[in-house]
Amino acid sequence: MSVALPRSATVAVIGSGAMGAGIAQVAAAAGHPVLLFDTRPEAVAAALKNIRAMFGKLAQKGKMSEADADAAGARLQAADSLAALRDAALVVEAIVENLDVKRKVFADLEAIVADTCIFASNTSSISITSIGAALRLPQRLVGMHFFNPVPLMALVEVISGLASDAAIAAQVYGTALAWGKNPVHTRSTPGFIVNRVARPYYAEALRILNEQAADVATIDAVLREAGGFRMGPFELMDLIGHDVNFAVTQSVFHAYFCDPRFTPSLIQQELVNAGFLGRKSGRGFYRYESDVNAPQPHTETAQTRATAPVVVHGKGKLAQALVARLETGGVSVEHASAIDNDGALLSCGSARLYLTDGRSATGRARDNQHADTILLDLTLDFSQATRVAVSRADQCSATAYAAVVALLQAAGLAVSRLDDVPGMAVMRTVAMLANEAADTVNQGVCTVADADMAMQKGVNYPRGPLAWADAIGLSRLSTVLGHLAAGYGEDRYRISPLIQRKTASGALFHV
Repeated sequence: MSVALPRSATVAVIGSGAMGAGIAQVAAAAGHPVLLFDTRPEAVAAALKNIRAMFGKLAQKGKMSEADADAAGARLQAADSLAALRDAALVVEAIVENLDVKRKVFADLEAIVADTCIFASNTSSISITSIGAALRLPQRLVGMHFFNPVPLMALVEVISGLASDAAIAAQVYGTALAWGKNPVHTRSTPGFIVNRVARPYYAEALRILNEQAADVATIDAVLREAGGFRMGPFELMDLIGHDVNFAVTQSVFHAYFCDPRFTPSLIQQELVNAGFLGRKSGRGFYRYESDVNAPQPHTETAQTRATAPVVVHGKGKLAQALVARLETGGVSVEHASAIDNDGALLSCGSARLYLTDGRSATGRARDNQHADTILLDLTLDFSQATRVAVSRADQCSATAYAAVVALLQAAGLAVSRLDDVPGMAVMRTVAMLANEAADTVNQGVCTVADADMAMQKGVNYPRGPLAWADAIGLSRLSTVLGHLAAGYGEDRYRISPLIQRKTASGALFHV
């Protein structure tokens, strides 16, 4: 059982930037006396003023009483030196991402605070084992990685280094829980959970862009409106800042000894070299000047419905949702007497529509010996999606393609065509997210539940990657990854041993 620090325990925060100030706000709101220290006293003063003003706004909105707001503000105090932190029960460091600087701060603290004081680093990428190696009592140090903005984001990664005491990690977990957060335990490995598992969300989009399958606005729209992600990968990278996002990718890539799964993108490197860092510089994948119109995603123009019968071959949830949308759109549908062996969802004349399985449409048309092959990308929930992505085989006729587009439009969907790349956009992204999450579990970094919670609470994914893998079906997921690996000939798409094992046994990640 995790036991939280008592509310009477003093929490010290080192660093008064956005993260440090946010941590101080959350700790004070939870009832702790809080000391905020920074080498710049003026920054501490500004941070405390802003936090107290935020408490006032929360009271005005009825989210806390005026008395509670005043009390929380009164619990915040400035510390004029590290020596002023001597009575702290927990010290959370939120300073520059530099190993030597962090080591020195904690080494200086060891000469000041009691041996029972807990040390926590808010690092997003530096090894907790490495930070603790210089300490006299390395077992007292854990990671306590919050997400920005701290008061709003629920996730806290509680990170154990090689020397971290499990009881200390449990107490920090319990404290984060008492602060209203959703903590997860993770082992100190590069990227921890979120910054490791999230890499494919950016990497696959960058590869699709590099292969000219679609423009950034279209890929973003597909991931949002079909995949259910809150932000598309390119707008999210612009928000994070390409200098930051690229640096994290490089750090994870080198920390894993240049594993090709984490290979950085030349496209993003060029943006960084140009100083096009995203929103903060006014330009990234998008331009943010007030007089520039945002680019619109490519959407196929309205097509005339073919007169050929529409025959549905599939029997699963996707086929059922497709039938329901078509019938709502006034399309008469026939049901095939038996499931088609080549896996088609529906046919209309010579046109056949398939859910992508990781092959290109052109390759699948060759394998199936059916020229008029069109592929449909994955959706989070086909019955609720507003947009879908499709691709057509090079052999496919314009007439057959138009017939399928017309049917999807009749089903109330905006249709975006991607050029014929293996795995399309949503399917390959989700497959790789699930693959990476599976490896974190297989390597003992975290549990299945914590992997999924981390991605939902830390980066607002619409579904945990491993729960999504279960929904897709692990056999299908393995097929997609296998086809991607064969198509690209790269170790990047190797299938996690845990996915292979569960596929072989018929087990799921969530029972």
